[in-house]
Amino acid sequence: MVFLEILENIRKETSKILDSQKYDPVSFSVESAKPGFGDITCNVSFLLSKQLKKSPQEISKEISHLYNFDNIPQIKNVESHPSGYLNFNIDYTQFSKLVINSSLKENYGSLDIGHNEKIVVEHTSVNPNKALHVGHIRNVILGDIISKILRKGNFDVKILNYVDDSGLQVADIIIGFTELGFSQEPSENQKFDHYCGDTVYVKTTEKYETDKKLEEKRHEILKQIEDNSSNVSKMAQTITRKVLNEQLKTVWNLGVFYDCLNFESQIIHSKLWEKIFEKLKSENQIKYEEAGDNAGCWVIPAEGEDDKILVRSNGVATYIAKDIPYAAWKLGLVEDPFSYKIHSTQKNDQTLYETTLDEIPDHDGNKLNLSGNKVITVIDNRQIRLQKIVSGLMAKFKEEGAYTHLGYESVTLSADTVKSLGLSVDGESAQMSGRKGLYVNADTVLETLTKRVYDESKNRNENLSESELQNIANIVAVGTIRYEMIKPDLDKIITFDLKNSLRLEGDTCSYIQYSYARASRILEKTETKPNFDSGFELLSSEYEKNLIKKIAMFDVQVNDSVNNFSPKVIAKYSYELAVTFSSFYEHVKVLKSETPELLNARLCLVVSFQKTLKSSLGLLGIDAPERM
Repeated sequence: MVFLEILENIRKETSKILDSQKYDPVSFSVESAKPGFGDITCNVSFLLSKQLKKSPQEISKEISHLYNFDNIPQIKNVESHPSGYLNFNIDYTQFSKLVINSSLKENYGSLDIGHNEKIVVEHTSVNPNKALHVGHIRNVILGDIISKILRKGNFDVKILNYVDDSGLQVADIIIGFTELGFSQEPSENQKFDHYCGDTVYVKTTEKYETDKKLEEKRHEILKQIEDNSSNVSKMAQTITRKVLNEQLKTVWNLGVFYDCLNFESQIIHSKLWEKIFEKLKSENQIKYEEAGDNAGCWVIPAEGEDDKILVRSNGVATYIAKDIPYAAWKLGLVEDPFSYKIHSTQKNDQTLYETTLDEIPDHDGNKLNLSGNKVITVIDNRQIRLQKIVSGLMAKFKEEGAYTHLGYESVTLSADTVKSLGLSVDGESAQMSGRKGLYVNADTVLETLTKRVYDESKNRNENLSESELQNIANIVAVGTIRYEMIKPDLDKIITFDLKNSLRLEGDTCSYIQYSYARASRILEKTETKPNFDSGFELLSSEYEKNLIKKIAMFDVQVNDSVNNFSPKVIAKYSYELAVTFSSFYEHVKVLKSETPELLNARLCLVVSFQKTLKSSLGLLGIDAPERM
């Protein structure tokens, strides 16, 4: 820790002063200051004003004389601001050396918030009947980045992908193959998931509009899918796994990986529902209605709302009954019925496991343990009500917050983007629909972005080899998709635009990556090897100090993002760090420094910036290219 530790030390010193003056405790804040309020500011005087019956300015004047910074050498002094704030000024001679040398460490910004506690993150969960479209990618990227951030906060993270291989959408493509005569082999050069989604699924659902008997057939097919001994079930497993394997190629290309795939069909056959149903009854978490509208039903009692039906009077479990046993399994509330086998080796060489009900030998003598003390489930906001019920029920068995639903709004495509992909749209954006075929595959977006970056890089860098150009194109394209998906607040709809996301100015991934490439060019052009043993007191301009302070803020942002499950915090910090460096770059001519000592100090600062930005982007799953 760097800045976070300084803030905490000031907080402790302030609390010690309050104790020595025998003031009643107050909940004050110590944080980085806005311009004109020193480097760090504290609002304690405002909170003491009512208690002491004095103005904040009077109190801040009195308190400012009581500080002792012997244990905080990075702080030069504290001043009472006319507004009443306590403003702390940094001693940059001490501070710069601490920040620059700390930033060189491999674990810079890492915090022990989780104490290696086990936490499960489940994301993606796309029906295996079609390709992933750009709307699904918001879920995929959000879940992946949350996992990276939690690991930075020292949580033991396990990542799961729930595969709904027994739902109605799977029944739809099976009808396409069995009733409408679609071939099980796509045309040449077409990915199988694209074929199933773009052709089989869309054409089948269109047919339902004119053939009601065919639509009724889907429920019969669904029953056969759930009977794992039937030929239809075996066919469905073959088809869905082929689709799933293509989906995995897509997410791997985006730098996303999992620990285990969990199949809904196996959850149904595992009898997990029966186990959790008995547990709910024995612990009086659900009740049987003897009379009224819900007579004969098992319900979840809800204070202030209608009771939620869990099992209908005919004995049929409702939709929520699928989510409850799965949630209980993830939290380790029921005995694990699964064995685990290797599904594949992922693009990053990590082993991907899958659940199975078959008896297989334990791996290395130990059965995998994928349950966690906490669970984060990434699902869009259309399921807020359902997830609230599940979260509330899980809180009956674990502490409040053990099961968290991380929701988000949908992704639309700008009209220009839709047109650039050869599609038509009414209005300024298009809401995607897999059933109607109104969506853009994630693969298509990635391919289009990659080509645009490749062409731009080739125009800017005539001397780069083909492999270098391809590498830059891939890094920038993947980074662009990731950044655009987590830059906005989670409760905001994203309108994705291919053209604007590739701008080299403004709040874009390209701009951030370009700042890293600029730093690389500085280091390439000098023959001086930075010496980090020297002092950094020569870094005295406002641009140098601003950059040093922004680098130091990395651990504060990590702390915020971990505690609030907020990738946007890191995205915003990465952009602000790039902006601060760009200002430094424009005003400080590093390679034309007046003395060798000043050149060395500035080169060390550039390296510090590079390493910090690379670490920050790494939490977003974004690479930093040396050239662009």
